[in-house]
Amino acid sequence: MKKLFYILALLIGFCGSLQAQKAQLSKEEFRKVQEKFITEKANLTAKEAKQFFPLYFELQDKKTSLNKEAWHKIRKGKQENVSEEEYNEIVEDIVQTRIQIDQLDLDYVRKYKKFLTAKKIYEIQRAEMKFHRELLKPKKKK
Repeated sequence: MKKLFYILALLIGFCGSLQAQKAQLSKEEFRKVQEKFITEKANLTAKEAKQFFPLYFELQDKKTSLNKEAWHKIRKGKQENVSEEEYNEIVEDIVQTRIQIDQLDLDYVRKYKKFLTAKKIYEIQRAEMKFHRELLKPKKKK
C-alpha cells in the first residue's frame, strides 16, 4: 500500500517539485530560465509571451498549492497506526488532487486559446516537457 503512495506522490509532485530540485535558483530566477526556454522553443512572440506567462505561472502556483496539500496527506500515511479507512481516504484524496490539477490544466488551455492557436499551445506543451527533461538530466562534471 505504501508503494502506491510513493508512486502517486511522484506523479502528483512532478511539476511542483522540479522547482525545489533547482535549489541554487530562486523561484524568480527559475521562472526566468523557464520562460526563456519555453519562449525560444515554442517560438512565442513578445506579445504572446506577455499574455501567456502570467497565466502560466498563476497555474503553476495553483498546482503547487494542491501538490503541497497532497504531500501533507501522503505524510499522514507514514504515521504509525493508520487505519485502512484512513489509507482509503488518503488514496482517494490523492486521486482527487490529480483530477483537480488536470481540470486546472484544461481550464487554462481554454484561457490560452483566447490569444494563442492550438498549434502554439501544443508547441508550448512540448517545450515544457523538454524543459523538465533537461532539469532531470544529470549534470556533467567539468
